[in-house]
Amino acid sequence: MRIAIASGKGGTGKTTVSLNLALSLEDAQLLDCDVEEPNCNLFLNHELEKVRDVGIQVPAISNDKCNLCKKCVDICRFNAFVKLPKSIMLFPKLCHGCGACSLVCPQGAIYEEIRKIGIIERSSSQTCGTELYQGLLNIGEPMASPIIRALKEHIDDTRTVIIDSPPGTACPVISAITGVDCCVLVTEPTPFGLHDLSLAVELVKEMKIPHGVIINRHDIGNDSVERYCLENNIPVLMKIPYEIKIAELYSEGIPFVLKMPHWKERFVDMFRQLQVLGGC
Repeated sequence: MRIAIASGKGGTGKTTVSLNLALSLEDAQLLDCDVEEPNCNLFLNHELEKVRDVGIQVPAISNDKCNLCKKCVDICRFNAFVKLPKSIMLFPKLCHGCGACSLVCPQGAIYEEIRKIGIIERSSSQTCGTELYQGLLNIGEPMASPIIRALKEHIDDTRTVIIDSPPGTACPVISAITGVDCCVLVTEPTPFGLHDLSLAVELVKEMKIPHGVIINRHDIGNDSVERYCLENNIPVLMKIPYEIKIAELYSEGIPFVLKMPHWKERFVDMFRQLQVLGGC
């Protein structure tokens, strides 16, 4: 079963939920798809080994063949090419690797090269049977989705797979949650939390992904998130209180199910709900 943990905004507790759910299950695989800033291993403290580099194809120009016809400029939706008086200038980091420019170039002046944008790593040690894979995007690279897609190639469907998604509702999130059986949306009972939850709900509805909500720090705000879920027939899978012990363990880099075993039972119960929700 593939379970994505997502959120409309950052800071809601998405990684906390991902870690504690994975550690509550036997033989889980955890994928940290927040590749711009992967942080699951700050809590697992696994020894990591590099699996492979990840690269994307980007165009390069043979200036001696180019006749400045401007067809590459016209075809590029992302404005990666600019026509100057005596040459075509390329901005490689604007390129999305579609390859259209090389197809339309009548002079064969455009060819493709591989540019490394990041790496995939995995744990060589495990905590409570949890295997970690993470992607790490190179600093300054603008596109996270190719790393996420490469990371998901290492999914082991013989295990329960927990996907810690990036925050928000943009392309990296879509890449992370595509193909999952269900999605857990983590939110907080604040106006910002409700607003961004509603965006995330629209996304998973559009993608036809079964989903439920976890309300983190549920006792710091009001009941607007619960009312929203009730009105939209969205199951509230769990409420995590604003509890000092949980916060202290978090500050020490310790997933709270490891020190508060009654919470492990709650996460296992939630997993059973997700199996029903996802039809698994």
